[in-house]
Amino acid sequence: MTPRTKLVIQTVGTCAGFGVLIGAITNMVNGVVSPLYFKTMMGWDNVENIIGAAVAQGIFEGLIQGILFSAIFASVVGVKSNDDEKYFTVLKFISTISSIIVGAWTVGGLIAIGLSLLSPEFYRNAFIGVPEEFKEMVKYAWVGGSIWGAMFGGLLTVILGSVIYAKKRRS
Repeated sequence: MTPRTKLVIQTVGTCAGFGVLIGAITNMVNGVVSPLYFKTMMGWDNVENIIGAAVAQGIFEGLIQGILFSAIFASVVGVKSNDDEKYFTVLKFISTISSIIVGAWTVGGLIAIGLSLLSPEFYRNAFIGVPEEFKEMVKYAWVGGSIWGAMFGGLLTVILGSVIYAKKRRS
C-alpha cells in the first residue's frame, strides 16, 4: 500500500468518525431541546426514549454524511497530496471542517429561531408539524434549523475545505 493510499483510507475513516461524533452530539442536544420535533418528523409516537433514538439516528445519519463528504475530501487528498503528506496535516483540515459544520448547525438553529420569532404564523404554515404553543415552537424551530444548517453548511464547508486543501497543495 502506498503512503498516499494509506492517507486516503485514513481520511475516509476520520471523516466517517467525525460524522458519527457530530451526529450523535448534535442529535443528543436536539433530542433534549425538542423531543416533539422527533416525534412529529420521525413518527416516533411510540418511542419511549426519544433522546436515545435521536442519538442513534444522529449516529446513522452522521456516518452516512461522513462517508459521503469523505468521498469529496478524500478524493482531493488522493489527487493533491504527495507521498510525504502527513496525516496530521489532513486531520487539521478535517477538524477545521468539522468545527465549521458544528458552527453551521448553530447558525441554522439560530436563523430558524429568528424566523419563528419574526413571524410565528409564517413559520407554522411553512414547516410541517410546528406546535401552536410559543415555547415549543421556538424549540422545534431550533432543531429543524440546526439540522438543515449542519446538512447544507456541511456540504458547503466540505467543498470549500477541499478547494482550499487543493490550493495549498499547489503552492
